[in-house]
Amino acid sequence: MTLSDFDDIRPFSEGEMKPAFESMLTDRQFDKILGGLIPLPKGLRNGLLRLMFKGIKTPLDFQKRFMKPLVYYVLHKATTGYSFEFPKSLDRHGNFTFMSNHRDIVLDSAFLDTFLLKDGFSTTVEIAIGNNLLIYPWIKTLVKMNKSFVVNRGLTPKEMLKSSIHMSQYIHFAINEKSENIWIAQREGRAKDSDDRTQESVLKMLNMGGPTTGRTTADIIENLRHLKIVPLSISYEYDPCDYLKAKEFQCKRDIPGWKKAKQDDLDNMKTGIWGKKGHVHYQAAGCINDWLDSLDSSTIEKADIFRVVAEHIDQEIHKNYRIYGINHDALEGKTNAYIEERIKMVDVENPDVPFLREKLTAMYANPLRNYEKAVK
Repeated sequence: MTLSDFDDIRPFSEGEMKPAFESMLTDRQFDKILGGLIPLPKGLRNGLLRLMFKGIKTPLDFQKRFMKPLVYYVLHKATTGYSFEFPKSLDRHGNFTFMSNHRDIVLDSAFLDTFLLKDGFSTTVEIAIGNNLLIYPWIKTLVKMNKSFVVNRGLTPKEMLKSSIHMSQYIHFAINEKSENIWIAQREGRAKDSDDRTQESVLKMLNMGGPTTGRTTADIIENLRHLKIVPLSISYEYDPCDYLKAKEFQCKRDIPGWKKAKQDDLDNMKTGIWGKKGHVHYQAAGCINDWLDSLDSSTIEKADIFRVVAEHIDQEIHKNYRIYGINHDALEGKTNAYIEERIKMVDVENPDVPFLREKLTAMYANPLRNYEKAVK
């Protein structure tokens, strides 16, 4: 397969960056946002941006010039500190599929990019992003400039199968032909209660595009080896979207057929980026290929292999959590002033305070509960 086979979902490549950038500058909605960020006359503002864009040829160039300073600004303004650890066994010039728990729609991969470069990796990650978040043309353009590939949502079962195969083929192509890293969440959407579990469906998707047919246990193991999966643990001291998640829990309980509006997604994105997070920690395990090599494919049924791999990834993610005081308070049932304040922020009619407290407490108790099980 060639790069052109994936034109419908892939990030922009060299030669496409400048036209994409110019298209954003002519977008009225993007211009309105820029005007709020850079209070200069439009001509002067765009001229300044074009000057800054000079010399950018690839998405990695764009990340280093534009995104890296922004991420460091977010780290400075919205955290009390950060730390990260990548084992020495990971080749800094190698290519891996980082599979993590999911804490923030935007920042999970943005922080990872910054930490990888700071730790000496030669490149960042390409990231999967759902088309449900690409609600304006300029957002789609921006994320494709930022090494994102598109995951199509809301399809029929037949369309979904075809789309999953196509995306899996692209991920294998990106790792082994483009020499890129990949970031993908362990599940579709965030675990609202922070009980992070790898969905077998994600692993089944990754298997579809591998070099073998994927019809036997041995084939599946080989296809997953092809991706060099690295379990990655993301720990926030405080989840800035916790009160919004609690609101979702009550709305879904009380309002039949309730669904988030597009504006809700934007509000979540904004809150997730700029909301206070306390300390943030990223910790990667080793690549799971050595563990996969230790499996005896003749003793594992095909129906069980995805569960076995998912459980191993979960174990690696859970044991590498950074645990904070609020996690201990939540698991031990202690009254926590932070949680009480977050309950007051939940904007719903007739707030069910005991229910909201239960949900918020679970969000902070579950990481510690899973950590303790993983390190036994």
